[in-house]
Amino acid sequence: MPEESAKRLAIISTHGTLDMAYPPFILSTAAVAMDMEAAIFFTFFGLEILKKGRIDKLKVSPVANPAMPMKIPNIIAMLPGMTPLATIMMNSWMRKAKVPKLSELLETAQDMGVRLIGCQMTMDVMGVKKEDLIDGIEIGGAATFLEFASQNAITLSF
Repeated sequence: MPEESAKRLAIISTHGTLDMAYPPFILSTAAVAMDMEAAIFFTFFGLEILKKGRIDKLKVSPVANPAMPMKIPNIIAMLPGMTPLATIMMNSWMRKAKVPKLSELLETAQDMGVRLIGCQMTMDVMGVKKEDLIDGIEIGGAATFLEFASQNAITLSF
């Protein structure tokens, strides 16, 4: 009997950095376009992505990031101004490649019906209130995400 292919994509977003915010939105919207259901569970620093006014202000750090194209030793990468420089570079690459801004990808995900779940435990631990988050966010715990992911889902983490 052939295996049934997954009909869901379940993503855990744990990082609130520019470079780690793109993949969940790109993959989840692609999944929905392929007639799959998709959900992103934002936990710990990933919750930063959902805070009002933050998504287009996320940064990327060159410190301890060996994949950065500019091979800068950590001692130099830690200098003031290097994170803004790396962020400007990445935003420039995205614009040149005609990749939409994160706020546009977020809006597209919401319009397409991607479930955006803010982790209740993380909110409690970090003192984040529902009104601190953008509209249309579902609040749930690990069980909410696991219920979705347990039903024939491809699961990824960023």
